[in-house]
Amino acid sequence: MKASLKAKYDADKATAASAVTLAFNAGDVKLRASMTDATVVNGPSLNGLALAVDKPGSFSIDYNVPKKDFRFMFMNTIKVSDKPLNLAYSHSLGDQKTVLDGTLVIDSDNKVSVNHVLGSGNCKFKYTYVHGGITTFEPSYDLAKDSWDFAVSRKVYADHVLRAAYQTSSQNLTVDWATKSKLIGSYKVSANFNLEGGLKVPKVTAESTWDFEM
Repeated sequence: MKASLKAKYDADKATAASAVTLAFNAGDVKLRASMTDATVVNGPSLNGLALAVDKPGSFSIDYNVPKKDFRFMFMNTIKVSDKPLNLAYSHSLGDQKTVLDGTLVIDSDNKVSVNHVLGSGNCKFKYTYVHGGITTFEPSYDLAKDSWDFAVSRKVYADHVLRAAYQTSSQNLTVDWATKSKLIGSYKVSANFNLEGGLKVPKVTAESTWDFEM
């Protein structure tokens, strides 16, 4: 059995939140149960409780207990001109939202992704290019907003990644620093700048995750 503990701190709101996830292997299927601090604060409750069953690369079923809402996802990979095309279909019963995702892996450095919400008339396109195995460029286009987003990330040393993403429609710039270690867990610090009307004090959040074998 594997357990994961995640904590998040929002400096702007001066608030902290945490979540715990337990995962069990049942053959090639994984069973997961997760809860947030809302589940135990002020006495045990169903708030923040979620259950899931998934088979990596095949399907996943998530159940939000307090909302009584199911979300289904089915995945498959086919070949297009000997290139793998990863497909995903997801549907949420609560908001009746169906999403189609497709990613064509051209080679180890290049891939193209498309995201479409059925009935919305909108598509999002993204191109990913990895340069030298260190730097990743991700321009994307939102058809409904008629806007471009840009992201670039770079590995620093072995376990550290710096990433910057800019949304042209909202003029939001997000800068992340993330690191992952078997000894100290995973950490991410994010600073969000809204550049509309000039540079302002960023909103800063910090996340940490620890994984355990039980």
